[in-house]
Amino acid sequence: MRDMSKKNKRSVTIAGHKTSVSLEAEFWAELTAISQNEDLSLGKLISKIDENNPNNLSSALRLYVLADLKNRLALKNKNQEDRTRG
Repeated sequence: MRDMSKKNKRSVTIAGHKTSVSLEAEFWAELTAISQNEDLSLGKLISKIDENNPNNLSSALRLYVLADLKNRLALKNKNQEDRTRG
């Protein structure tokens, strides 16, 4: 089984300042997919998340991914319910 607790550190620039962020590979993969779906660079997505959550960036990024996944699941479930009714 793969060690899902291993974190990858990346450098990002937010508001002109370089910082590093440590996240598990799975979160980086989801953030990359979200940025592509929103037609944003990964850096711009991270800056957007940071603007709305100025405290712990790593936690804010994980919570953003979680919220996105929950929203997509809810939408998928709603679409399935609509198809079974229609």
